This record gives sequence, C-alpha cells and structure tokens, in this order.
Amino acid sequence: MKSHVISWRGAIWAVPVAGLIALVSNASAAAAFDLYVSGSSGYDVSYLQCGSATPSGTFGIVGLNAGYPFTYYNGCLATEFAAAQRTGNAALYINTGYDPTYTAVDGIHSTQDCVTKSAGINATLDQQSAWAVGCSEAERDIAYASTQSASSSSAWWLDVETANSWSTTDLSLNRYTLQGIIDTLRATVTSPIGIYSTPSQWTTITGGYQAPADADWVATGVRSLKRAKQDCGPTGFSGSPIWLVQYLGTTDRDYAC
Repeated sequence: MKSHVISWRGAIWAVPVAGLIALVSNASAAAAFDLYVSGSSGYDVSYLQCGSATPSGTFGIVGLNAGYPFTYYNGCLATEFAAAQRTGNAALYINTGYDPTYTAVDGIHSTQDCVTKSAGINATLDQQSAWAVGCSEAERDIAYASTQSASSSSAWWLDVETANSWSTTDLSLNRYTLQGIIDTLRATVTSPIGIYSTPSQWTTITGGYQAPADADWVATGVRSLKRAKQDCGPTGFSGSPIWLVQYLGTTDRDYAC
C-alpha cells in the first residue's frame, strides 16, 4: 500500500441507482466464498516494489495504481501480477479517492459513460457526480488491468486511506464514490470485492458506511504476526467479514483469518 502505516441500516443515504444493483451487491456480500485458507499467509506489492524479488506466499495482491487513482498506474503491473499468479491466487487492489477535480470529463478523470449513468441515481447533483467519479475509477482500472494481462484477478480490493483525497465537509460524497466503484465492478467482474483500510480511517472517510462489499482487509500497522492476528474477527470496519489482516515486514505480509 502507499503507506504502512449507507448504511442500508441507519439510512445514511438514499438508495441509489440501481437500488437493485445495491441490493444485489448486499446479497453477493453475504454469499461470497472466502478465497483465502484460514491460517495461510501471502503478500501485497505495488509500484514501490517494481524490480524487486517476488515475496513468498500462498497468495499475492498487486496494486494496480501508483498511489492515486486516475493518472497514476503501476508500470510493473504485468510483471508483478504474473508473479502473483504463480501462487495460484492473484488479486488486485486499487487506490480510491474523491476530489471535485475528479468530476471533470477531460479524458483523464470521469468518463462520459459514468456521468450518463449517474443521472439515474436518486441523489443530489453533487452525489451523482461523486458516484460517477467512483464508476470512472473502476472503468479506467478495469481497462488498465486488461492491457496488462491482469483481468483474471481472483478479487478486487479497494484501498481506502486518508492519505488520498477525500471530502472532509460532506462524507456522503465519499460514500457515493465508493458505491460507484462497487456498483461498476459488480456489473463487470465476477470476483469478490473487498475493502482495505483501518477502522479509524474508514470512519474518518465514510462516517461508518456499511458497504455492500464481500470482505474487509485490515491494515494493522504492526510488525508482529501474533499481534496482527488479534485484529481477526467475524465482522470488520465496513460490516463485512474480515478475510485478511496485514502486518509489516521487508514487504507487506498478509494473514488469512
């Protein structure tokens, strides 16, 4: 990751677009098959490890972007994903974020396709634009994965960290952005969709959004596997099951709960 460091219950926001898509997303989350064997270990890498030796593990997760959404991509994605595939379980994670500048339809940020789709969402104009931002992040990342022979990802993880840009005055815009990503991935890929964050960062960014994701991946920020295991539990920060916890080493290490 870049750093080492609404609720359908509670009605944080109105059911969007395709209220149908959102409800199907929740159903998928409940039924998703855990890809990771409990007690197994793997790794995650990104552009920061470009050219480095491949870590060992029974699974590998590779960063598609280079720290930020849209204009920054991992130039070593093809090589790192091919190495992760040799574990038999190769997944991707994508950097996420919201900024008013991301709403521009300028060939780099929001796509016209997503802006058009966002008009069908039962929300304010700003929230529709935020949904289009998330939709566009997903569309551009899916397209980049395809060009890098990384379309067969076993899972798609959303990296949600305060180091990236987010609205601090209207958290609903952050939630709609994430919803746009999830809805677009659901409509395009069949792999599980999970979220990487910490409880504190997730609360700061989303206000405690219960996301229609399949799993949570907890960044513990510790170097001890024994300590990292303590963050395993039945339910994570987004309301989904905790599949993985991350702890720190020479490269990021991950343990399957």
